[in-house]
Amino acid sequence: MTEPKILSLLDEMRGLTLLALPIAISLAGALFIGVVDTIMIAPLGTVPLAAAAITASIIVIFYSALYGYVSAIGVRIAEAKGKGDATALSDATLTGMLVGLVTGTAGAVAMLSIRPLLPLIGQPPEVIAIIGGYWTCMSLLLIPFTLFYVLKGLFDSVDQAWLGVGLAFFAVLVNIPANWVLIHGIGAWGGFGLTGAGLASLLSQTLPLLAALGLWRYAPSLKDARATVRRSMEERRIQLREGGAIALGYVGEAGAYALIGLMMGWFSAAALAANQITGSVGAVLYMVPLGVSMAVSIIVGQALGAGQFARLRTIGHAALAINLGWAVPIAALILIGAGPVARSLSADPAVVSLAISFFVISAVTQVFDGAQGAMLGASRGLTDNHVPVAITLVCYWLIALPAGVVLGFVFGYGPSGVWIGYAIGLAIAAILQTRRFFGQIPLRGG
Repeated sequence: MTEPKILSLLDEMRGLTLLALPIAISLAGALFIGVVDTIMIAPLGTVPLAAAAITASIIVIFYSALYGYVSAIGVRIAEAKGKGDATALSDATLTGMLVGLVTGTAGAVAMLSIRPLLPLIGQPPEVIAIIGGYWTCMSLLLIPFTLFYVLKGLFDSVDQAWLGVGLAFFAVLVNIPANWVLIHGIGAWGGFGLTGAGLASLLSQTLPLLAALGLWRYAPSLKDARATVRRSMEERRIQLREGGAIALGYVGEAGAYALIGLMMGWFSAAALAANQITGSVGAVLYMVPLGVSMAVSIIVGQALGAGQFARLRTIGHAALAINLGWAVPIAALILIGAGPVARSLSADPAVVSLAISFFVISAVTQVFDGAQGAMLGASRGLTDNHVPVAITLVCYWLIALPAGVVLGFVFGYGPSGVWIGYAIGLAIAAILQTRRFFGQIPLRGG
């Protein structure tokens, strides 16, 4: 690689890092809510922790679907920003808020509707018996979640990403004392137990949304995003079409992840609890690759809007380099910390043993997970969604899940075998998504 190309790569890595860092920190702050829930629910015992695990396994499907629409809205805002068009920026923002409200409400209603089906999919009856209040609160949380992330996408696209950081950690600051009081009570009042964790999460997502709405409405730096414009049908059509495609891909990935989580219930409550521990930690660690994925979609969208096609290949290489630089040391830390973390969150030897094995598999898959996330984000920036979605569906549903079933149930490797199968599908997805993005660049002018 020549010196100018190296300098160009370093410039793009610097720009991606400056945008990805606040995005990742804010996403990690949001996920700390889940970690706080896990830590504060854990003393209630294995069954409440398993109930939280089942809820997390299902809600991730809805988060993913809704985040597909949020991602499409963010790319549209980024393109408008790249063009320097205030009317388009306001149109994309206002339309995005409407789309977010409608899709978030639909997600909440859908999740509430499927709770009666849980006994039909083989989940432990003692877990189902206590899940109702927590499930309801987490379902309603989808509405403020979607609207907040629409506005966060605006902040990221107009170079105000640190606003999202502040609001995300504001949510954590609300969640910690709210969890303590609502789960465990105060004074003579014994609290709501598991349901209290759901109420605390709902509260801690709603208050940052109100703050974000206030910033959008009154902050001078966001005046171009709130001009009085008519929401165009064309903008709505694009956001729904592209958001639907991205949502399908995310649901394909999250649905596979959720089904694996439900498979843990076919083994035991201990497997569910172990999956909750490793899933909560892994989700926070994934925020850096996800932040890079979001940042690269924004930067590619801005470059596309500005007609800077020659940058696209270098942006893709920069995203891969950053994620690789993150994945290797994190994998080492996971291997070192697997035992201590598992033992700190559960006193059940069966839970600890399974959690350690899940952590080991997670460490091995860090590189693949980062690469496929970065390339999916880059493709979203190109508004190239349909083929990457097909790759996701094939790799997760026709490769990862069958491999997990064969290894876990047929060959007898148990819960760890299921996760090994998932890792195989993830590795293949990473390779194919990388080939797709770099293969599309010449067609876009790069």
